[in-house]
Amino acid sequence: MKKQNLEQFLERLGLEEEPMGIFFTDEKPLEGFSPKVSELPTREKEKAGLINWEQVFSSFSCTMGHIWRARKKHCAAYFSREQFGCAGAAFWMGFTKPQTETIVQYVSTGIPNWSEGEWYCSSPEELRKIFEYVDPEPVPETYCVIKPISLFEDHERPELVVFFSRPESLCGLHQLATFVSNDPEVVQSPWSAACGSLFAWPMHYTSKGQEKAVIGGWDPSARKFLKNEELTFTIPFSMFEGMIANYERSFLGKKGWETVRKKIARSNSMLGA
Repeated sequence: MKKQNLEQFLERLGLEEEPMGIFFTDEKPLEGFSPKVSELPTREKEKAGLINWEQVFSSFSCTMGHIWRARKKHCAAYFSREQFGCAGAAFWMGFTKPQTETIVQYVSTGIPNWSEGEWYCSSPEELRKIFEYVDPEPVPETYCVIKPISLFEDHERPELVVFFSRPESLCGLHQLATFVSNDPEVVQSPWSAACGSLFAWPMHYTSKGQEKAVIGGWDPSARKFLKNEELTFTIPFSMFEGMIANYERSFLGKKGWETVRKKIARSNSMLGA
């Protein structure tokens, strides 16, 4: 993919920030942002009473926070079984499953005399069902890396591509996904943590032989790591290639899109690019 083609594509969508690619590797990145090394809390350790949960929560480090820093510095963020940052994210990124009961209770109705919980699901029982349904794909190699597309070497190929977009540009990505796939249900927006929309759900669909785009960023706990009115849009790399190759003959090359481009300019002027 030529740099000029990507720049023209992003300009047509009104996006000033290039997307980031996600890939897996056994080679540790030479630089970038990552959580500190810590011991992964697993269901087996939990059952054996071997987890110091106060320590786990005190060393919490949000996946989206590291990605936010990587976006600002135009570099990589990377994660592993030893550098996961968040016990919940370790599940969504495929480093451990099933999810621990402590996290199941914390994300739902809380833990008596310790945490009021996040109340993102009505009960631990229902949340457990959701986690079992998602069943994240295990990370195939040591590190999960996300970095700007332009930083990929010739020998590297992303599994997934993530856009960070406000609604006006997002509508272009949404419609273009259907244009290149001819699938009216190609765009999905299932419940999850913000990092789950980047990792678990796209891989969930891929494992079933389905190419789906996933809109995320709804997680209230992670909104501080996204710009105002910004959401994420994650797609398989093959869909991204199809978009680059075909956007000019789609609605993005027609007069109707110019009206949206004017709204994008106004939005960027009010909210900042």
